[in-house]
Amino acid sequence: MSKILYAPESCRFNGPGRLPDPHPTRSWRRRVSRQPVVLITGTSSGIGLAVAVAAAQAGWHSVATMRDTARAPRLIEAAQVAGVAGRIEVRQLDVTDAGQIADCFGAVVTDHGRLDAVINNAGAGHLGTVELEPVEEIRAAMELNFFGVVQVTRAAMPHLRASGGRLMTVTSVGGVIGQPFNEAYCAAKFAVEGFMEALAPVAATVGVSVSVIEPGAVASDFVANVGVDPQTMLEAAGPYAGALSAYLARTRSQFANAAQSADEAANRIVEALTADKPAFRLQTSDSAQQFIGLKLADLDGSAVQGATSGWVG
Repeated sequence: MSKILYAPESCRFNGPGRLPDPHPTRSWRRRVSRQPVVLITGTSSGIGLAVAVAAAQAGWHSVATMRDTARAPRLIEAAQVAGVAGRIEVRQLDVTDAGQIADCFGAVVTDHGRLDAVINNAGAGHLGTVELEPVEEIRAAMELNFFGVVQVTRAAMPHLRASGGRLMTVTSVGGVIGQPFNEAYCAAKFAVEGFMEALAPVAATVGVSVSVIEPGAVASDFVANVGVDPQTMLEAAGPYAGALSAYLARTRSQFANAAQSADEAANRIVEALTADKPAFRLQTSDSAQQFIGLKLADLDGSAVQGATSGWVG
């Protein structure tokens, strides 16, 4: 059973459902003016937390989901500071649990009578290289970062068809450019990019807009949440120790001096959420755009290999 963990009385709505709109694009602004509902996964910190608040500030009702609701106070405090606590509710959702996903979506639509957008944001970093980690750990990373997105998307589509809504998925520059010691993470993000690129024209035939969001380095808890102690990893790295040490030093510097805050990234995402016709692919910073541009202009792969080789030596 899906339960609301936090929702002031002022934000609860139990109005009637709506029939599918035969002209979803033309009626988008009309529907937005009636406080549309967006469900966001992975909102306990970072970009997800910031998007939940920014969407509420833009007039949306944010259904902010997270696996561990003990981490909800940080979001609730941010919502109160921003003056939007009445437009944010917190629900528990583990994107690897199909039953919980179905319950959550059913409850949200029952409680609000509508669902206008879904933002896939839940995920976690995964440091490692194939020779040094069990296949089970690689599978677990794919389960969260790829199949979690697939399961949420599958549950969302019937409701987004009914509203002529929007499906947005936060991937990464690591979904376009493979990065050292991120094989499993990049594999999952590459898979998400391909999945959404293939889905987009199909979803458009039933009135659903699909977009992917590609952040670069963002000042958040993401690096701290990779689930591995760097020193322990270094001690077990064997012949890869030198390359790993160089990579970790570069990564610490990059994230410590990140050019973009989670709030800035969230504002770009909400701009796309509220746009009349959002692009399929959006980078949240100039640096991300430049980095991805390197790959798109690199037909033989030498430019990307030259750039990323410098990260490990």
